[in-house]
Order: sequence, then structure tokens, then C-alpha cells
Amino acid sequence: MALLPAPGSVIVPDWHESTEGKEHLSSILRKNRRRVFGLLERLVLPPQVAADTASYKIFVSGKSGVGKTALVAKLAGLEVPVIHHETVGIQTTIVYWPAKLQASDRVVIFRFEFWDCGEAALKKFDHILPACKEKTDAFLFLFSFTDRSSFEDLPAQLSRVAGDVPNTVKMVIGSKFDQYMHTDVPERDLTAFRQAWDLPLLRVKSVPGRRLADGRTLDGRAGLADVAHILNGLGEHLWHQDQVAAGLVPGPQESSPDGGQG
Repeated sequence: MALLPAPGSVIVPDWHESTEGKEHLSSILRKNRRRVFGLLERLVLPPQVAADTASYKIFVSGKSGVGKTALVAKLAGLEVPVIHHETVGIQTTIVYWPAKLQASDRVVIFRFEFWDCGEAALKKFDHILPACKEKTDAFLFLFSFTDRSSFEDLPAQLSRVAGDVPNTVKMVIGSKFDQYMHTDVPERDLTAFRQAWDLPLLRVKSVPGRRLADGRTLDGRAGLADVAHILNGLGEHLWHQDQVAAGLVPGPQESSPDGGQG
């Protein structure tokens, strides 16, 4: 895998809060509500904010109940299920996210296609995991801060799900971070995991999304602010991976042991 980019080195972190960023975000909002996109739908941009689109497939992996479906719903601006239900079969969700590149000052629209599958279906049907992994650009591995076993299962998940696809982005996300006071996963264990696996590790809260004035509708713009660090981080690592694959930035194999270029 390519050397990990430093956070904020590829994508301008807070660009979505700028005037230009908000103008681009309006393309994925309608009256402050998130727009929902089907698998075959495309994002249509006004001429003044035209940008190239980079599409990626992401497989979300983790033990049952850690919040895979809830995370994808949060990223897409959908209602997060209150009661846990095992995902039946494969569920795909499209999320668009505009971002500005640091190097070129160019805006790119990321199109993330999230694949989420229930653990029971994965165990029952042999063809589902290969289908989820086929042409996948990134893997998101989830654990819950309130479930120690889900954290301890990460190495097995990494090996079983992505062990045979080394040159793909892998990120770890800890869910239910808002319940950190009751965590089963202390900070020292997270530090040890990062040192052992050298993977980006992000945190996400599981609190209900903020509402508009009617008290019922999710506030799309506020919801985007809550998950911007996840979407930016994902876009950053995927874009960097493409740059390495294209030979535009050096990968680890191009560095000699003394730190110079080979």
C-alpha cells in the first residue's frame, strides 16, 4: 500500500465551510435537505461550479451491530435506524462529496458507492463477499467503542476481507464515539493498533442528526458538517492512491532504505 498521506495534505480540510465550498454543497442539497441519489443517477452541476467526478466503490465491513448501516445512512444524510436490524443481502448507497485539492486548487466531486452487507448473509452465501470485494477501491472496517469484541475482531476482519487485496485503501472507523465515557476500547489500545497496522483511524458519533425548524426533517447542511472529516479522509486516501498508481507521487517501493529515492 502507498505511504499514507498526512491529514489535510491532499484535500483542503475546511473548504466545505467556505463560500465556494457552500456553493458546491448546494448541488447535493435541496432546501437544506440532502438529496438522495439512485445507483444510476448523476449529479448535475450548474455551469459555474462544474467539476470532474471521481467514482469509487467502498465496502463497509464489521461485526453485526457495530453500526455499518447507521454509518452509511449518516454519510448519505438519511435517517439512522433507531433499532438494529440485520442488513438483508447487499445494500448500496451513493454519496456525492465536493472537495478541493491542495496541489492544484481544483475542485473534484467524489462519488462514493458504499456497499453494506449483513454478517449473516456473508456467512450463508459464498458469492456475496467476492461480489462486495470485486473492483473495490477502499475498505472501511468498523468497530464500536461500546463493544470490545468488535475491536478485537479487527485483525481477523482485515485478514479475511482484505488480506488478498493489498493495494487498496483501508480505513478503520470507531462508531458510537459519543458514548466514549462508557468505552470498552481505551486510547492506549487505539494507539497500539495504529502503530501495529499503520492505518488511518477515525471516530464517528451515533447521536441523531440535527433537525430543521419543523423538528422532523434532517438538517442536510449540519449533517454534512458532522461527517465531513470522514468524507474528506476517504477522498484524500483514495485520490492519493490513484496518484501513486499513476506514478505522479512516489510509493513506498520507490524509497531506498536510507530515505532517499531509489
